[in-house]
Amino acid sequence: MIVTTEKLFEAAYGRYSIGAYNINNLEQIVGLFRGNQQSNAPFILQISRGARKYTDKRFLEGMIRSADQVFPDTIFAVHLDHGDEESCHDCIDSGFYSSVMIDASKETFEKNIEITKRVVQHAHEKGICVEAELGQIGGVEEDVEGDSAFLTNVDEATEFVKQTGCDSLAVAVGTSHGAYKFAGAQKIYFDRLKELHEALPKFSLVMHGSSSVPQSEVKRINEAGGKLDGARGVDEEQLRDVHKYGVVKINIDTDGRLIWTRVHREYFRDDPKGIDFRDPGKTYIQAYADFIAAKNAVFGSANQLEGVRALLK
Repeated sequence: MIVTTEKLFEAAYGRYSIGAYNINNLEQIVGLFRGNQQSNAPFILQISRGARKYTDKRFLEGMIRSADQVFPDTIFAVHLDHGDEESCHDCIDSGFYSSVMIDASKETFEKNIEITKRVVQHAHEKGICVEAELGQIGGVEEDVEGDSAFLTNVDEATEFVKQTGCDSLAVAVGTSHGAYKFAGAQKIYFDRLKELHEALPKFSLVMHGSSSVPQSEVKRINEAGGKLDGARGVDEEQLRDVHKYGVVKINIDTDGRLIWTRVHREYFRDDPKGIDFRDPGKTYIQAYADFIAAKNAVFGSANQLEGVRALLK
């Protein structure tokens, strides 16, 4: 069942965080739904601009609608990840998305407010939620790139939310995009996260760039011919308690790519005569499903569907 992001945040706030997972193809979609069904968890399915351009957005939307029928017990929202103004308006008008993210974080503070306000006005007219971003999250993922991340300023965040009317805010608190998240000691700046939570009580915060980059996956990829030396992610233990500071949504993308890469590298290494692409596809679907279920346990969203259903009645 596709629901509004607002309802998922209402159910989760202060209790747990919701996993927001990026998808690009059929295998990811099936694995994602299977994993959330296994763990009885609400979730957010994220589509990036890159995913929408990969083939055609209508293919993805059609597969998601089909998955909703195949897995009727699941409850989820559909979200545009890192949209620009044009893609946000397109998704709002499509009538398919639960929420959109307008990422104008590279603009000046004033310009970010200006752009976000336009998207919020359009989205709210259609009953759609808007996520914005303030502060810059480092790293590289698709066309999202930042050479020097800086933490979200608390006073600016308060003013930004007040002026734009956005429904949630992605904040920079130490995480970064991609498989190479940290140079030096890795950490989430919980002191800044706490300050943001205190300045914006009862407001929904979002953490991007939160993949854990499991070292077991990195090791297996490298053993199968990859070269991911130095790839590191966020310690999962740091993510267990972020819901206490208003974080209702945690974005995960890179980990899904790592699992896909590991499965296919090992397949072609171990079966050089293999030509049936469904074989690694089946392996990936289940491996990704197991990963999703485990991640939901970390976030606290596992076994939370009954609470969401009660809120929806």
